Amino acid sequence: MNKLSDLRQDYKKNQLSEDMVSSDPLVQFDQWFSEAMEAGVTEPNAFTLATVDVSGDPSARVLLLKGVDDGGFVFYTNYESDKANHLEHRARASMCFLWLELERQVRVSGGVTKISREESEVYFHSRPRESQIGAWVSHQSHVISSRAKLEIRLEEMIEKYKNQDTIPLPDNWGGYRLIPERIEFWQGRANRLHDRLLYSKAKGLTSWIIERLAP
Repeated sequence: MNKLSDLRQDYKKNQLSEDMVSSDPLVQFDQWFSEAMEAGVTEPNAFTLATVDVSGDPSARVLLLKGVDDGGFVFYTNYESDKANHLEHRARASMCFLWLELERQVRVSGGVTKISREESEVYFHSRPRESQIGAWVSHQSHVISSRAKLEIRLEEMIEKYKNQDTIPLPDNWGGYRLIPERIEFWQGRANRLHDRLLYSKAKGLTSWIIERLAP
């Protein structure tokens, strides 16, 4: 631990300029995401989601992105989880993607809405059967007495649905869509003089403003 202050990496792989990027941040995100996949980044769809609780205390956890469309960024969870309770109180959040292999980071913030049950069902039934059953097993974020309780519950659910081809979507499970208002693309550069381009959209406007931020 005494060597933490000595850890440092100088970033020199790429650069980011205003004439290199799309005018649409979702198009730019898609390009960077594709490059992250091509570079072999482990789980490039992993991101940190930050929310605040009713007291204003922040909380962050890592999730997996499951969709990007014109409306925004889609992820799924248990609607009784801490994150869901936070979003019920304050429907705003931020995301952060980190692709170290490319020395890149993307930050997204905006309002959050639940997606339709129909859209949640389509994704739920695309998951492995074991994951679908797992959604019925766990009361996410709630205190449990032991791992054994989960395993007993899992066996009960496997038995319950063993003769059913289709496992129903739980009422307390589904998706959210983060509707971006600000998206920042960060490219590591030498001497800590990183490139940062911020896309933001003023209320009532459909076009994005692109501004360079100091590192």
